[in-house]
Amino acid sequence: MRILHLTFKILTFIGCWRPQSCSSFYFRIIYDAYTIFMIILLYTFLISQFLDIIWNVENAEDFTENFYATLASVVSCSKMLSLLVNRKNINTLINVLVEEPYKSLNVDEMRIQYKFDRIIYINTLCYTILVETTCACITLTSLFTVFRKGHLTYRAWLPYDYYSSTFVFYITYAHQLVSLTAGSLVNVACDSLICGLLVHICCQFEILGYRLKKISNDHNILRNCVRHHNSILEYALILNSKFKMTIAMQFVVSTLVVCSNLYQMTKSTSLNASYLPLLLYMSCMLTQIFIYCWYGNEVKLKSTQLLDNIFAMNWVTMNKNLKESLLIIMNRATIPIEFTSAYILSMNLDSFVGVSKKIIDV
Repeated sequence: MRILHLTFKILTFIGCWRPQSCSSFYFRIIYDAYTIFMIILLYTFLISQFLDIIWNVENAEDFTENFYATLASVVSCSKMLSLLVNRKNINTLINVLVEEPYKSLNVDEMRIQYKFDRIIYINTLCYTILVETTCACITLTSLFTVFRKGHLTYRAWLPYDYYSSTFVFYITYAHQLVSLTAGSLVNVACDSLICGLLVHICCQFEILGYRLKKISNDHNILRNCVRHHNSILEYALILNSKFKMTIAMQFVVSTLVVCSNLYQMTKSTSLNASYLPLLLYMSCMLTQIFIYCWYGNEVKLKSTQLLDNIFAMNWVTMNKNLKESLLIIMNRATIPIEFTSAYILSMNLDSFVGVSKKIIDV
């Protein structure tokens, strides 16, 4: 199974990853044009919402009605930009996983690799289903409510009168829904990419633990294990540095969106058609925070679990040189790998609980 197979299919669909089949010059031009189209689609949607806040919003209700959608657009556009800017870095992070010392060397290591690949695939599939179900619910609710009244799904300022023609209104209405779907897929692709790489770090720690059990008195295997451990630490550092701002923005925006949705739900005294889309939308925001915290926490646990793996070895019978090499790994493993959002908030379950409490307090 190819690394992050489903994730890269989504990346290709949203215009962030040119497929290898586009080898000819003309296909590359077509795909680059498609990428530009997707960028224009997302950013025009964001600009129309942002200008509505500046020029059309007159009260708190208008502001909250627009605010959560604008924030979601900001995240989608920033993630799209991050994916495009980091294409070379992403390619490097993926390619090194199929090279030594990360490469699986025997059947047992391949089984470990396959187990984690399946976890990534299932998580990505479930996350995609949740997000796209939310988009479908928003679309259907909009078609049966605001569309019948001749209104757009989201507030927006536009440089033309979209009520002047039925055709123009349909195009503008379709633009918002297509932008919503495209933005949701950008979120899915970026989140599943980062979390998928976090899962691969966990996979490498499990493979390293398996290799440590095979050391006995073989200096070459232990030397490779020390190099492997060092490579994992460097890999985690690079991954955190490349996406720290994206993760930080996700934490902040998701929290603000959930608070805004809660306000919108509480201002209504009776159940209405907008409740289900808001609930699903809020669940997506909480899921985005949760998956980052969960797998950041898993990496932290796996990095410290290496100490237990070494203690479980038959290290008493080893010679002095091997014991000293094991101490090098143990000393480095005492400091867990901590993924952070902009070096401020750690990605672990304590952070998720803390953010949830803040939301409840608000």
